[in-house]
Amino acid sequence: MSIEKVRSFFAQKGRESDILEFDVSSATVELAAVAVGCEPARIAKTLSFSVEEGCVLVVCAGDAKIDNGKFKAQFHTKAKMLTPDEVIAFTGHAVGGVCPFSVENPAVTTWLDTSLRRFTTVFPAAGSSNSAIELTLSELEEFSGAKGWVDVCKNWNHEGE
Repeated sequence: MSIEKVRSFFAQKGRESDILEFDVSSATVELAAVAVGCEPARIAKTLSFSVEEGCVLVVCAGDAKIDNGKFKAQFHTKAKMLTPDEVIAFTGHAVGGVCPFSVENPAVTTWLDTSLRRFTTVFPAAGSSNSAIELTLSELEEFSGAKGWVDVCKNWNHEGE
């Protein structure tokens, strides 16, 4: 089970007890925000895309949407989301619990979107459709093994920038 791999991953970091598990689903941004008790934007959703080299995970704010033009400029391909079966094959996590932790496939790279930078802490999933963990941005960067920060989203900066 995916959450067990994530739990083991965080146990090695002394953070296993910080994983939140809910009696209700947190499989969507809206459900996760209700379960956690925060605004939807602070849910760090992990989106998975097919690229020539394999799979790209983009962790972005809950209110952000992928900007196809920015994505293509960054990754040199159209933004094509993986099917649910492909998501499991690449990440080991099912849709609704996809997270950037404990992903052991070398064909997967993780990137963090700048839409997250307006928050001190965010809540990514923890490997199941009813879990999350609160992390600072530096913890998210470290624990996800992210290659870096990208700007591939839109609709989150309501000042129009």
